[in-house]
Amino acid sequence: MPKLGESITEGTIMTWSVKVGDNIKEDDILFEVSTAKVNAEVPSPVDGLILEILFKEGDTVPVGEVVALVQLDSGEESDVSDQKISGKPEPSLEKSVSAEPSDESKPGEQVKTKAAVSVAKEESRWYSPVVLQIASESKIAPEELDKIPGTGYLGRLSKKDVSNYIEQKKKGVASPVKTSVETPRPISAPSVSNAFSDGNIEIKEMDQVQRIIADRMVQSKHTSPHVTTVVEADVTKLVNWRKRQKDAFQKREGISLTFLPSIVESTAKALIDFPQINASVDGYRVILKKHINIGIAVSLSDGNLIVPVIRDADKMSISGLALAIDSLATKARSNELKINDIQGGTFTITNFGTFRNIIGTPIINQPEVAILGVGYIEKKPAVIETPEGDVIAIRHKMYLSLSYDHRIINGSLGGAFLRRIADYLENWDI
Repeated sequence: MPKLGESITEGTIMTWSVKVGDNIKEDDILFEVSTAKVNAEVPSPVDGLILEILFKEGDTVPVGEVVALVQLDSGEESDVSDQKISGKPEPSLEKSVSAEPSDESKPGEQVKTKAAVSVAKEESRWYSPVVLQIASESKIAPEELDKIPGTGYLGRLSKKDVSNYIEQKKKGVASPVKTSVETPRPISAPSVSNAFSDGNIEIKEMDQVQRIIADRMVQSKHTSPHVTTVVEADVTKLVNWRKRQKDAFQKREGISLTFLPSIVESTAKALIDFPQINASVDGYRVILKKHINIGIAVSLSDGNLIVPVIRDADKMSISGLALAIDSLATKARSNELKINDIQGGTFTITNFGTFRNIIGTPIINQPEVAILGVGYIEKKPAVIETPEGDVIAIRHKMYLSLSYDHRIINGSLGGAFLRRIADYLENWDI
């Protein structure tokens, strides 16, 4: 099961395009997978013969789990394929694990035996190839690896965890190990079904996408100490500019000119001014991103959200941003987004003004450190300073709210960044 996006830890197999015994070529579609972010077709990385399919349609599989066995098209393992397809008995995993390689065994056979042991030991906990390589080089036994506490998503062991453990072990102060892997579970309210016994309720299970989104929202609040700050922006100049441009833009580009491209452009400019916001946190390290890739939250017909990404948004014109936003939103709502469309975001914008909401406190899209909420634009009476004195006039106002990670963004930085976005919008070049 491939990794289909940041923070995605599992995928649901929707349909298989192959069956046992099929000959496949590289890039032939093997199966379709659904995640919280995207549906994607998974191609084969090799030529070969399908020996076994390990999961059926509808199964949810962790990233990194083997879902099918393919005999490489090399002719070296024809006996294995004949045995598999014909249904002849094979050596059991237990025998493979317990068998000690003889002195006459070939090096390749010893490797296979060690691999079988590794598979047997790791059934209860998944490790990335990097972690396994480090453990192997440092001669950490599987039993010892299983007991190292993990700080990754859902308690998984990261490269940093195992590296820190090795350093502490060298110093003779290895951190306490735990005997089992604990994964955080969603905290639920008291059972509604128990509270209401008159049958006047309906219980509906979350679908797979809703479950993943729920877990990710809890994980984000658990990971980042959220703080939200709000400013009110006078966007009268922007509103008047759009009124003059929208008809010509519609004829020229074939799409409507919304306020969102201007908001994205202003945000990209502010991210250039405040590169500390275009970042991620890894333990006690701050990772500053060189590219400004802005994700736009898109509401789907089933009520769920997805965040396609505009890459290098700071290098695009208003027309380019408008076309990119329209294209990604259309693809999202027709379930045609590709993996690359939802990966690599460095900052996210969510526009709840679409629903005539004025203020919100959005949750950070991990592993980013901030998210901008855009409210509804309203006409309001406002005091305007003029050379002749103060006057009351009708102005177009909107609220912008920034939720940010207080581990690396303090109130001064977060407030100055949000104010800079508002300044760019208020001083729009008409």
